[in-house]
Amino acid sequence: MESYDLAELVITQHSQAWNLVFSRAKLMIVSDYGTRLWYIDIDGMTDEKLLQKFAQSDDIGVEMVTTTIGGRRMEGKGFFHPNPQHCAAAIRGDGPLEGYGQL
Repeated sequence: MESYDLAELVITQHSQAWNLVFSRAKLMIVSDYGTRLWYIDIDGMTDEKLLQKFAQSDDIGVEMVTTTIGGRRMEGKGFFHPNPQHCAAAIRGDGPLEGYGQL
C-alpha cells in the first residue's frame, strides 16, 4: 500500500467545481493480487453545505484532481461519501488514477 498526503483537492460534478478546504487528506493506493484500487480520506472539511448536499443526494459520482504535498498531480473518477457529523469525507476510486502510472 502506498499513501500520499494531499496539498490540494478539487472535485467536480457536472458543471460545478469545489476546491476542498481540509485539515488533512490522504490518498491511499492498494495493490493486491494484481488488482489496484485507490481512495482518499479527508478530515477537517469546512464546507458543511457541500457535505450536506452529497449526504442528501443519490448522485455522488465526482471527478477529482489532486496535488500531493510533493507536487505530484493525479486525477480520476470516484464516489464522494460525506460524513457531515465528523466534518469528513471519503472518495472511493472508480477506475484508473491518471498520473500514477498504470493504475
